[in-house]
Amino acid sequence: MKKLVLLAVFTIGATFYNQAEAQTISDNAIGLRFGGGDGVGAEVSYQRAVGTNNNRLEFDLGWRDNSDYDAFKLTGLYQWVWNIEGGFNWYAGAGAGILGVDANREFRDEDDGTYLFLAGDIGIEYNFDIPLLLSLDFRPEFGFFSDNNVLNEFSPDIALGVRYQF
Repeated sequence: MKKLVLLAVFTIGATFYNQAEAQTISDNAIGLRFGGGDGVGAEVSYQRAVGTNNNRLEFDLGWRDNSDYDAFKLTGLYQWVWNIEGGFNWYAGAGAGILGVDANREFRDEDDGTYLFLAGDIGIEYNFDIPLLLSLDFRPEFGFFSDNNVLNEFSPDIALGVRYQF
């Protein structure tokens, strides 16, 4: 009976220890988010842990400069992160951003302007034993204001993230 109690205590302790270790996210991560559902393309991405409950802030900056249009996009999100098992986490978040577009072709002038949007975020990530973080996420964005008029535009974005953790 004594051995059974010790085995049960050891098993429960090891389970909670492994979950506590596996649920820790890095303080900082920087890298690229390869998406492009909005036409901006890859974004430079920075994540910063906040608090002690595996929450973080994410900031993404994307830009496009080509013959058709020039654009920039800045997004800020607050994310909640939950451990699935080992290095696998899933996360969800919400935030907002700004998108600026300057069309270089005359027939696209109606797209010119500065747009504000709200964004959601849901995804899955894997923390490797080396300081590498890979993620796949879905980010719906809802534009609601531009320089010229009220806008109700939905823009879905699926992206692969590759980040260095430190």
